Formats: sequence, C-alpha cells, structure tokens
Amino acid sequence: MKHIVPFSLILTLALLLQGCYGMLPSDGGGQIAYTARQRYVRPADVWLPEGYRIEVVASGLTFPTDLTFDEEGIPHVVESGYAYGEIFLQPKLLRLDPSGDTSVIYAGTDNGPWNGVTFSGGHFYIAEGGQLRGGKILKVGKDGTAETLVSGLPSYGDHHTNGPVVRDGYVYFGQGTATNSAVVGVDNADYGWLNRYRDFHDIPCEDITVRAYNYTTDNVLTEATGDQAVTGPYSPYNQAVTPGELIRGSVPCNGAVMRLPQEGGALEVVAWGLRNPYGMAFSPAGELFVTDNMYDVRGSRPLWGTGDLLWKIESGKWYGWPDYYKGIPVAALEFPGKNKPQRVLAQDPGEPPRPVAGFGVHSSATGMDFAHSDAFGFGGQAFVALFGDLAPVVGKALSPVGYQVVRVDPETGIVEPFAVNRGDENAPASRLRTGGLERPIAVTFGPNDDALYVVDFGIVTTDKRRGAKPRLKTGVVWKISKEP
Repeated sequence: MKHIVPFSLILTLALLLQGCYGMLPSDGGGQIAYTARQRYVRPADVWLPEGYRIEVVASGLTFPTDLTFDEEGIPHVVESGYAYGEIFLQPKLLRLDPSGDTSVIYAGTDNGPWNGVTFSGGHFYIAEGGQLRGGKILKVGKDGTAETLVSGLPSYGDHHTNGPVVRDGYVYFGQGTATNSAVVGVDNADYGWLNRYRDFHDIPCEDITVRAYNYTTDNVLTEATGDQAVTGPYSPYNQAVTPGELIRGSVPCNGAVMRLPQEGGALEVVAWGLRNPYGMAFSPAGELFVTDNMYDVRGSRPLWGTGDLLWKIESGKWYGWPDYYKGIPVAALEFPGKNKPQRVLAQDPGEPPRPVAGFGVHSSATGMDFAHSDAFGFGGQAFVALFGDLAPVVGKALSPVGYQVVRVDPETGIVEPFAVNRGDENAPASRLRTGGLERPIAVTFGPNDDALYVVDFGIVTTDKRRGAKPRLKTGVVWKISKEP
C-alpha cells in the first residue's frame, strides 16, 4: 500500500531546511586563505573518464578566457585584461607555440574584459567586454591589424559583451545585462560601475511596460545621512517608475544574442530576455546553443536557488528575464525568508521556452563547444566549462559549486562530469592544495575534433568585504585527448 505523506509534514520539513540554510555560513570554493606565490600544476590530479588523458599546453597566463585555431591549426588564446575585483590590465591575443611560449598578435587598451575569440576567413573576431567605454566586436588580422565592427554596446555594468561565433557570414555574440534582475542598486556600486555611470541601466530590445514596483535603498551616491534612493526596473538609479510606464526598447540592448555581418553592418537581435548569455556554439545540426548565468542573491531584487541554464536559441524568442526562470514565473518560486520577488513587467513580451539543461546554483556555466564527430567520442554532445561559484559575493554557497568541465546530451538534458579534480570534495585546486583545475572558463575542440582544449582562468579568491580577488599569472591551457 502506498504511504501518503501529510502535506503539513512536507511544509514543516521545508521550513526546517530553509531555517538551517539561513543559519549555516557560506563556504564557496574561493573562500580560502591563499598564500602560494605561484600555481602548482599536475595533470594527474584531474579525474577523466577511462581512456582519456590530460596535459598542460601553456601556463603562467593572466586571466585567459578563450582559445581558437587559425587555418594552420595554430592555437591562439586571449587574456581578458579585466577581471571582477576592478583590475584593469591590457588585454592580449596570444599565439601559443608548441613549446608553450606565447607571442603577442594584438593588444588592446584597458577596455576589457575580452571574453571570447573565434577565427574565420583569415581573421580573428574578439568580444571586447567594454567595462569602461562600452562593448565592441573587433576584427583582427594575423598581422595584428584591427578594425572595430561595432562599438558602444551597453556593457558598462555587471555583465559584458560575450561570444563570439561565426556562421553563414554573420558574427553572433551575447550581451549581458547591466544588473542582477533589472534594478540598479547598492550591489552595482559594490561592483564599481555605478559611480562611473550613474545613469546606466538595462535596455530592453523592444518597448515594454513596467509595474509600479519600486525599490528603496540607502543612497550610495550621496554622503547625506538618511538620504534614500527609490529605483524602478529598467531605470537609472534613484528614478522611480509609475504604473504601466512605457520603457522604450532599442538596439543594441541588454540580455540578448545579437548578430552583424562579418564585414560590418547593421545589428540584428536574434533573441532576448536572457541574463548573461556567455558561451555559445553551433551544434552539428547548425542550431545555436548558449549558456546563461542566472540570478544571484544580491541587490534590491535578489533571487534565490536559480542554477545556470543551457538554451537552444530560436530566432525572435524572448527567454523570460527578469520575471521567469526555466519558463516559470519567479514570483511562483519558493524562497527562504520574506524577500519573495515581485513581477516587474506589466505584460510579457512572449511565452518563454524551457531550457535544454540546467547546472548547479552559482556554478557559472561559461564557454562551450560541441563534439562534431566521434573522433573524440560523445559526438553531438556539448561540453561546458563551469567556472565555479563567486560566493559570498553573489550569494551563499554551502560548499563549492562548479570548477569542472561537464558534457551535456542536448536530446535528454542529462549533465555528466567529464573533467573534475580528484579529492574529498568538488573544489578548485587551490582549495584542495593539489595541481588540478582551478576555474575552467572555455572549452574548444581542436581542428581535427580529436582533442578538447580547456582554458583555465586561474585562481580567484573571494570574501564579502573585498569581493573577488583574481591572481595574476595563474591561468593555464589544458589539452584532453584519447589515450593512444
């Protein structure tokens, strides 16, 4: 006979779990006292499925974020130049020689982060994040000559210009949102940009109307005691909204996948309603897939328990940000405490679809690629880098989340570990005191599809007071291949 559990008991257990969660401290992977002067690297400390091996291609890189191959099969990597923690350096496109040495092909200014690179038709295409002067898509020749295909992308906030990938004469890229969940707040001052761009806010891709739900905080832009700011969604800091207020859309916009011709030209919106569309790749069937970093527990409108997602992008679709998660209204989700999020849009721009797959909360799903053949194994499956949590800055993590490479079956949505550190817990090597993976941020298959290259950003420690603290010259490029 089937045992029926009383609803009252289920509710009691749920409340107890929420209470326990609230009492426990955060213990994210970066919350460590790091004292080493250089990174220790040892491939044997990385677990792989039977029949695979891993080796180091290059080390000592500073904030590497992506890798691509030219028509001769020579790998090239980009160093970001900017990292959370308000560190501004010079971003670089580097050629990786077989010896592991690097040579600079092209260097930018302090307008990073450079979040991605791809090669097509004799040129490199780079996504310049544009924390200081707006995002750009750069087109760089092998001789180091460069041109800007588009500039002024709305990339001054929390998230930046990402990608890119090239297909059928177009450059596709992602543009992240300015904020966590459409409201500018104190957390954006903590991130550094609100003091630089006091009028910056999220820009929708189409006209929208908003509800009169405003958020009150201490005014961080004044020193007056007791001064408060009242801020509405899709609005500058300390600017309230009224019932049914119209917010004009424009292009370029935030939280979107856009494209433009390889030779330059008008921008087109492919899809929007995303939060931070970071990694992107075309499947063997020619379908575009994108990883999306979801809501954090921070700011005026915190959202709890929303793991990162993998989407299949359909042209013209709206994917639900800032009022949905996995196609479910965020107002219907369960949240600990009393900070239940309210709906901010008066009317949905469309019906949001369901994702292909989901990842752990705060796992930071970043770069991805598909196995286009069986040369490596797992043909047709997606491989995704999980950068790892930035707790406690983005919210609490009871234990480390991410710090590995996973593979995803896009037909079933099943996610399986593929490359992960050996040890008593899933954590970065700096926490485990081993020589394995730190923060995988991108994966790229080699020219023959028989080897997977993993770009490892390096060591990033975190704490509530100082935020993220990335460490220079700790980045690594790894190569995974089949055993001979």
